[in-house]
Amino acid sequence: MAIIGKFFKWVVAPILVLFLLFFAYGFYTLWKHEMFVEPTFDTVAPEIPDAEGKPLVLVFSKTNGFRHIDAIPAAHAMFADFAKSEGWTIMPTENAAIFNAEDLAKFDLVIWNNVSGDVFTPEQREAFKAHMESGGQFLGIHAAGGDREYEWQWRPQELIQTQFVSHPNIPHFQDAELIPEDQSHPATRHLPEQWIQNDEWYTFADSPRERVNVLVSIDEESYNPSTWMFGRDLAMGDHPMIWHHTIGKGRVFYSALGHQASSYSDENYRTLLLEASKWLLDKPDEAATE
Repeated sequence: MAIIGKFFKWVVAPILVLFLLFFAYGFYTLWKHEMFVEPTFDTVAPEIPDAEGKPLVLVFSKTNGFRHIDAIPAAHAMFADFAKSEGWTIMPTENAAIFNAEDLAKFDLVIWNNVSGDVFTPEQREAFKAHMESGGQFLGIHAAGGDREYEWQWRPQELIQTQFVSHPNIPHFQDAELIPEDQSHPATRHLPEQWIQNDEWYTFADSPRERVNVLVSIDEESYNPSTWMFGRDLAMGDHPMIWHHTIGKGRVFYSALGHQASSYSDENYRTLLLEASKWLLDKPDEAATE
């Protein structure tokens, strides 16, 4: 019995404590990133600034799911830099009521900065869908396509073109090699042949390659595409990370990169998002053909 008591005291008990600390930290992390906050829906639209003849860009960052508390302000600052250097008028907001036909028609580009969860009322969904189909321009970053499930299926099926599944956990952030596949596009022509980034690497339910124009994919041999829980394999084989496509007369550019604030000070990624924005702001007949 004494041996069993010592075994429990020096082996079992420390392991149990470590497990409790691990799960407590996980709970705290989710709480800190607002995973337990009751979803909110906006009904009164904010005032839109006068664009004074400049391109008007909406940067939307509402979250009813995991909130990227570091990445969102970093991306906002980056887009503010772009607006200053390129002569845009930028409107950052978390008020989803701006997604109505009258207000959306005033914007030349809609950017979703790590938007998570279902954030729209049914009327706002229809307004945004109609806006895109009639020629809207959309840039989605990371969590814009990063929820495991959506009530509004148009978002993963049409806007993003695939459903997020998961990402590696241990290690969470990993160096990996990204493969520029199409460097004729303005957003990727500057990229090196070997582009190494550190990020949270999304896995999707399927490759959207047959439905989109893939610009950048990831080399799954360059990182560990699995989760810690039961060693779940997240490898896709064909694993696009950045692409663009059309919805009716509208255009969508999506990048799965950008969980960490440091992404938005990385020159390669900043240039990619700047050139993607400029490409979307071009008139469709002047833009790069698909």
